[in-house]
Amino acid sequence: MIKFEKNNNGVILQYSSDQYSSESGNKWVYERLEDPEGFKLKRTFFLEKGHLYGSSRVTDPDFDLPVEFKVARKVGDYFEFDKEILSIEYGLYVHKDIDLTYRTFIAEKNVSIFSRINDLKPGDIYIGGENQNSLPKDEFDNLLKNLPNTYELRKYVVARLSAVLRNYFEIKIDGEEQYHRYMNKKVSKAGSDLGGMFKESEIMKFTTLLEKLESMLEDENSYNEKQWQIEILQIILLLHPKYIHVFRDAPVRDTYNNKYRSLDFLLVDSSGNTDIVEIKQPFDKCIVTSNQYRDNYIPLRELSGTVMQVEKYIFYLNKWGRKGEEFLTNKYKDELPNGFNIKITNPGGIIVMGRENNLSSVQRQDFEVIKRKYKNVLDIITYDDLLGRLKFTIEQLKRDT
Repeated sequence: MIKFEKNNNGVILQYSSDQYSSESGNKWVYERLEDPEGFKLKRTFFLEKGHLYGSSRVTDPDFDLPVEFKVARKVGDYFEFDKEILSIEYGLYVHKDIDLTYRTFIAEKNVSIFSRINDLKPGDIYIGGENQNSLPKDEFDNLLKNLPNTYELRKYVVARLSAVLRNYFEIKIDGEEQYHRYMNKKVSKAGSDLGGMFKESEIMKFTTLLEKLESMLEDENSYNEKQWQIEILQIILLLHPKYIHVFRDAPVRDTYNNKYRSLDFLLVDSSGNTDIVEIKQPFDKCIVTSNQYRDNYIPLRELSGTVMQVEKYIFYLNKWGRKGEEFLTNKYKDELPNGFNIKITNPGGIIVMGRENNLSSVQRQDFEVIKRKYKNVLDIITYDDLLGRLKFTIEQLKRDT
């Protein structure tokens, strides 16, 4: 068991073994400290004999008492933690009012939190207090609260397995859906207000979009499905300025089954015309098969299923016709300018999904054939295609300046 005690000198780590009999107590800790190289406690605290504190420093310590180590010193209103003990290169300063527990330092599976932060090569970090650059206490608490637990890690593994296996086998449980449902209940990584940043120039705007997308693709697992869709949707709207508004969970009438269905996102342009957009997280899925069928690479279920879904929604919208226009205009009149009418005139679809950076040239060629097959109705965009569009746009803008 690990506890922390704060005093005017610093922070004292108190360790009591719960793995050994009362007869031996904490004797094993002192035996490990005899090693000149010390030892690592819980894969987080690198401890040596010189770190012992108080009664633990005596020649003949009581093995039944907690072993005490000084791990931080008092500096004003903060505790400065020993870099060697935490195996970090940056200065870590924690305000005196911050409660210190086992989970302040150690995540699931004995993962050292501050050691992992060290991988990011930060400058000095202040937590809590009045320092102008400090991480607020509430934000720090939320950070700890939302670190992945064992249950979440297990859900993620099942989701990855499900994403691949369902393209080849019939499975009864959609692990990916379960994972997203679980993650949607948690606080997700929040995105920045991209729209407010693009006032000075188009080059700054598209450069920011490119950096944002690259950052998301490098760290896609920190986003839940809803937040990912919102972030990508901002990029699409800024790439397609004709759209003035987007409606989430918009209704569409299924006249054949006499019920309403829900669209994830319904786009409306400045003329009132509607289009549908479907956004999927990359999640390491392929968009075409890895093996050929009669000398062709064919779309995987994830792609063909998404295409079918969007085509159905377009079909429902077209069948709804004038009644649908009146219904949607009335439903969203408070979100649109006065006198603005929503129109259903051969809606198109945009699908954003998948990566093609690992596809062979032949796979890319066959995928292009697939995309062009639906070109009159759908624009199928991969995340690599989206990256390419942004890069070429930036290059052309720089040429024209």
